[in-house]
Amino acid sequence: MSERNDPAAFLPTAFTVAQARDAGVPRGRLRGASFAQPFHGVRVRGAVEANSLSASCRALAPRLRPGQFFSHETALALHGVWMPEWPYRPLVHVSAYRPAREPRTHGVVGHRLQVREPAWTHLDDLPVEDPIRAWRQVGGLWRRGDIVAAADFLISGTVPLATTAELRAEITRMGDVRRGILGRALHDVRAGVRSARETRLRLLLVEAGLPEPAVAWNLFDSRGTFVAELDLAFPRYRVAVEYDGRVHAEDVAQFARDADRWAAIRREGWAHERILAHHLDGDGRVAVGIARGALLRSGWTPGR
Repeated sequence: MSERNDPAAFLPTAFTVAQARDAGVPRGRLRGASFAQPFHGVRVRGAVEANSLSASCRALAPRLRPGQFFSHETALALHGVWMPEWPYRPLVHVSAYRPAREPRTHGVVGHRLQVREPAWTHLDDLPVEDPIRAWRQVGGLWRRGDIVAAADFLISGTVPLATTAELRAEITRMGDVRRGILGRALHDVRAGVRSARETRLRLLLVEAGLPEPAVAWNLFDSRGTFVAELDLAFPRYRVAVEYDGRVHAEDVAQFARDADRWAAIRREGWAHERILAHHLDGDGRVAVGIARGALLRSGWTPGR
């Protein structure tokens, strides 16, 4: 069948079976290899990108009814918030405020929420929950460290998606969960964090009994000239600890700039410790040992 005579050619990439029927597409045509079937009642031209939450959301979108929207960890992922690390895999969560009903189909976690004024918005034509509300919603799903990292993301960056006060107000209005995990997480939230692993490193150091480091601390030389922004700094002991994910490992120019930066920090009399990915493996004790050693050499006394 030529494209001009094929009614399926005029449908969007993702569509419902009902839409195809209304367009005159024969039911048998939808069973062919040309269309993927990611959800009941939905067809996608071609294939849905594997392990892509956003692709799954785009595939499900035609099936959503008025009042339904992506929520919980799905909403946070669509807002760009850091997700828990592998092997954790976020699921597709869709909610609706009463009296609307949540979807009930395989591959989707549905939620019917308390009566409340909706606050969801559209991102790339997808209905997505407000990030502050979505952060509270993952309180029932995630570990405390991941909840802290998500809040760190929300309050950081050039254009933060939330403030600490707004997150606290959401808890006050709608209540805490799991023995107060959200309030405890909020106590550890800090602005200026650049990655989820930086959050994890900071929490590991504090929980191990080390002093709490300053986040995004600006280092200046004796003439007041800016030297570097330090991810985690212990100014009293002139120790900087930074997570180095080696994103630019293959970028020779970037690596050279990084090396010059490290040298400039050391010239100011600071100890500079780089924590690499393998240092955080397991319980992260190797990373803690590196930071502890630098602090001890710089005059820190445990328990002080």
